Amino acid sequence: MTKKDKMKNTFLDILYPRRCPVCHDIPVPGTQKICSGCRERLRPVTGPRCFKCSKPLKDPEQEYCSDCSRRTHLFDQGIGIFPYNTLLQESLFKLKYGKRQEYGVFYGELAAAYAEAQIRCWEIDYLVPIPLHRKRLEKRGYNQAELIAEALGKRVNLPVKKKLMKRKINTKPQKDLNPEERLKNIRGAFTAAERLNGGNILLIDDIYTTGATLNQAAATLKKAGAQRVYFLVIAIGSET
Repeated sequence: MTKKDKMKNTFLDILYPRRCPVCHDIPVPGTQKICSGCRERLRPVTGPRCFKCSKPLKDPEQEYCSDCSRRTHLFDQGIGIFPYNTLLQESLFKLKYGKRQEYGVFYGELAAAYAEAQIRCWEIDYLVPIPLHRKRLEKRGYNQAELIAEALGKRVNLPVKKKLMKRKINTKPQKDLNPEERLKNIRGAFTAAERLNGGNILLIDDIYTTGATLNQAAATLKKAGAQRVYFLVIAIGSET
């Protein structure tokens, strides 16, 4: 970054100070993207995880969470960076519905810091954000998964294919549905824009609960010819 760019950013920080993406207070301008208190509280998932979806597990001898033990998921594997708790709930809500687009950049950069080694291990060819339906995109003005994917892709030097997959059905919000309703709601919602010739794809989304959306997206991409489909989410729920 040039001296001119640094001066410009400092000036913008004074006029439009960035808010901490977790507690939404204003950090010290120009020095950090998250306040010191939230930096201590925002901790990634540690300890035993489900081998398939990476949900935190209580039993270190357990290989799969109860959901992955009961259901067949078509994605190959995935990783959630942070546990989905009250700390992140409001932050991700503001990212999606509160016009805080800079939060997506923040979480995408954090995801790169915590998951780059795993992404390299998977030998990912490109990133694909979970798409929004056209009507919802027009209403919101942006897709939070795209913001995360672009920031992540820039940090790990991988391309992002935003138009590879489309959401052809304007589904109901998954958060309002139970697991069975989620599966039915998302079925057939996606379509691939082109035929794929193999390749390892990393799907990007903000939250993983039952995995219904990511599973349907993985099914769509594999049907189009993808070799392997993995996922990365910012927050992942705990085992029920």
